[in-house]
Amino acid sequence: MKFDQCLKSFLYLILAIGFSVAHAGAYEDFFRALDRDDARTVTRLLQRGFDPNSRNEAGQPALFLALQKPSPAVADALWTHPQLDVDAFNAAGETPLMMAALRGNLEWMQRLLGRGARVHQEGWSPVHYAATGPEPKALELLLDRGAPVDARSPTGTTPLMMAARYGDERSVALLLQRGADRGLRNRHGADAAQFARDGGRDALAQQLERR
Repeated sequence: MKFDQCLKSFLYLILAIGFSVAHAGAYEDFFRALDRDDARTVTRLLQRGFDPNSRNEAGQPALFLALQKPSPAVADALWTHPQLDVDAFNAAGETPLMMAALRGNLEWMQRLLGRGARVHQEGWSPVHYAATGPEPKALELLLDRGAPVDARSPTGTTPLMMAARYGDERSVALLLQRGADRGLRNRHGADAAQFARDGGRDALAQQLERR
């Protein structure tokens, strides 16, 4: 009896070690395939039970990474998985919608919103990222879906401030048209005009001051 119990324990141990090694290999294969936009390998691993919401060693969710790189074929492969979390966030609280907004990827923004991704969250939010990015239509989409025009980051920074320093000037105009308050200041005392000036956009800073 004792021998049988020992044998069973030994076999369970071997199986556990084998599973751990296989899982580790699958993890490496998955993120290596994501880097290469190898959708075939990603799909095969997902079919074998790999978690589509897995994070890499830096804590970045797979879909966030696929949109960031970009790896469009892998993003599509992940999208078909029923357990995909469209609001999976990284250590900084960033979501796939925020990355799509930053990239100005309207197709993926619409996909994510259609599947229930959060339009707004406290702190840094998708509208800040859209204002920072190159595509005013990405910003317009979020505002049309109810994103607050004067959303505040943890430091009090608004989308207008981000657009003034980093974004397209059409995004600045859009935010002002939607009622953004150019007089707001963040916790460091900077307003949108100061953000523009810090970004070397003196003409825009003057326009914001004149308004």
